[in-house]
Amino acid sequence: MQTRSGTPRPITRYGNPVLHRRCADVTAFDDDLAQLVADMFASMAAANGVGLAANQIGVDARVFVVDCPDASGTNVVGHVVNPVLHLPVTRELDDDTEGCLSVPGPHAALPRPATSYVTGFDMTGNPIRIDGTGVLARCLQHETDHLDGLLYVDRLPAKQRKKLLAESADHPGVGV
Repeated sequence: MQTRSGTPRPITRYGNPVLHRRCADVTAFDDDLAQLVADMFASMAAANGVGLAANQIGVDARVFVVDCPDASGTNVVGHVVNPVLHLPVTRELDDDTEGCLSVPGPHAALPRPATSYVTGFDMTGNPIRIDGTGVLARCLQHETDHLDGLLYVDRLPAKQRKKLLAESADHPGVGV
């Protein structure tokens, strides 16, 4: 996983253009990518998050990191470069609440499939797969959404989204 020390970076807030467009595919699996992954882990930890996409620290790259439990309570720590999200054909929905470091403060119920997995690459270019249940399944979907330019509040009805964004605007956010 993480092989070097990372430096926490500020969390990008809702409204910044990098959060609202599809991130660029990663083509170089080099020291810069390894440092980005380390910085993302450090940023996620400093913000007390369970997942973080590269655009949440202002970087236009299809990379995310996770450190969250699956349905059994087992904590999964990992990163995925150029992830592809896979959802089940028959979807049992989990209607848990969701929040976001880029929309600090409020949380909202958001139905998502109870299982999912992502395929992609690790920072050295090796193929990987992360299977998710429980919070981890939600996290995989949430972080892949980020890389596609979509935040969880974008999936909510307009009136609810407007209310949550107003609450978040009054929230100081995360000190990184």
